[in-house]
Amino acid sequence: MKIVSVVGARPQFVKLAPIAHAAAAAGVKHVIVHTGQHYDAMLSDVFFEDLGIPAPDVHLGVGSGSHGVQTGSMLAALDAVFDEHQPDWVLVYGDTNSTVAAALSAVKLHFPVAHLEAGLRSFNRRMPEEHNRVLTDHAADLLLAPTQVAVDHLAHEGLAERTILVGDVMTDVLFDVRDGLAGAPSVLVEELGLEPEGFYVATIHRAENTDDPERLRAVVEGLAGLDRPVILLAHPRVVAKAAAHGIDLTQGSLHAHAPLAYPDLIAAVQASAGVVTDSGGLQKEAFLLRVPCTTVRTETEWVETIELGWNVLADTAAEIAAGVSRPRPADTDETPYGDGHAAERVIEALTAG
Repeated sequence: MKIVSVVGARPQFVKLAPIAHAAAAAGVKHVIVHTGQHYDAMLSDVFFEDLGIPAPDVHLGVGSGSHGVQTGSMLAALDAVFDEHQPDWVLVYGDTNSTVAAALSAVKLHFPVAHLEAGLRSFNRRMPEEHNRVLTDHAADLLLAPTQVAVDHLAHEGLAERTILVGDVMTDVLFDVRDGLAGAPSVLVEELGLEPEGFYVATIHRAENTDDPERLRAVVEGLAGLDRPVILLAHPRVVAKAAAHGIDLTQGSLHAHAPLAYPDLIAAVQASAGVVTDSGGLQKEAFLLRVPCTTVRTETEWVETIELGWNVLADTAAEIAAGVSRPRPADTDETPYGDGHAAERVIEALTAG
């Protein structure tokens, strides 16, 4: 049994970690292909080191570019990779250009495709991620759904027979990292002299918040006006966009900071008063850590975080301010994202298939 995992962006590296560990434990041959979609060291290499993931067997080095250029470059390179390795399964992760490129290449070459984190829907067709999800789900042979809501979406689209509920591998990773921290102090808190629960952690990266200069300016000004220091963990793309538009990412309460290694990010979130983000992964991580989250979007795929009160949507500066200052949500024992053993179920499903 040989599985080829194709990854290229920070959230995918996090999801890859428990899969790599579960494959090794099961004695499954596992080939890791890194497309190079995220090529900054803090968004790429350090995740492999910190999460104990073997170095990629193949690195395509695609780098940045428009959606068409980036996806096309990956398609051109992946055909040869799959032809060389002849996998029993190609495993694709999430909703990036790397995801859809690998799925398209594999199905056209008649290699079975499994989609991890299948069935998520924002129902916002302006999001490139939404197109990537839907196209990948309908191309894939096996749909590995993280939640019952995702299972229901896939059934509604006529894909129930290909679907298995496995839980969310992000839960596996987060629980491992959280337990490994065991109360260790946050590097970010110590570096910046912050008070525990006296600051917010922020990430903003989605195209709808960063590509239009007026929208980016409005989000930045909203963060800068909050009542506590806001540490913006700024993706290189956001830094470049802000510089091009003449927008200062350090102003008022807002302080720009380089991205953190994953364990340091989790420690920072645990120490914070709340999270402000447009990241799907960080919404979920905040919920699992029971840290209030305010999501700078008009919808979310992780509706359970909203329903349970730990996440609110915010589109304006006033809504962001209201979100971060709201009372602490009611405690909950609900586990919509699984029990921390999703990766084992994924490997069992692939070896059984």
